[in-house]
Amino acid sequence: MKDAIEILERKGVKPTVNRVLVMNELSKISHPISLADLEISLSTMDKASIFRVLKLFSEKDIIHVIEDGSRSLKYELCPSESHHHLTDQHVHFYCENCKETFCLENEHIPMIKIPKGFRLHSVNYMLKGLCPKCNKGV
Repeated sequence: MKDAIEILERKGVKPTVNRVLVMNELSKISHPISLADLEISLSTMDKASIFRVLKLFSEKDIIHVIEDGSRSLKYELCPSESHHHLTDQHVHFYCENCKETFCLENEHIPMIKIPKGFRLHSVNYMLKGLCPKCNKGV
């Protein structure tokens, strides 16, 4: 719990009980997680409270929000110590069979030159197919 409080304070977020609970839950997981899954894990908190914490965490660069095509946003902790940059982001893989999203942390998003006048603030690089577990049966 102390790590969660330190991270929140370093990012300029007051460490309330709900924020620490969400932070601790996000730090336990090894892959991006949906609001519905967090709601199951954090049964003492209601969905609206969890969503408000996630929204704040996103605004304060504590988490990355991932659109994996499943019609459900996924959330993961940002590894950056201060503010996240595009270089903090990595490739994700969505398994079309088990519906899980995996972090491919060693695969960085390629830099793409965008036309003059455009300003980039986030990148979503998603690969889709079958994960190793689901691919075994094929």
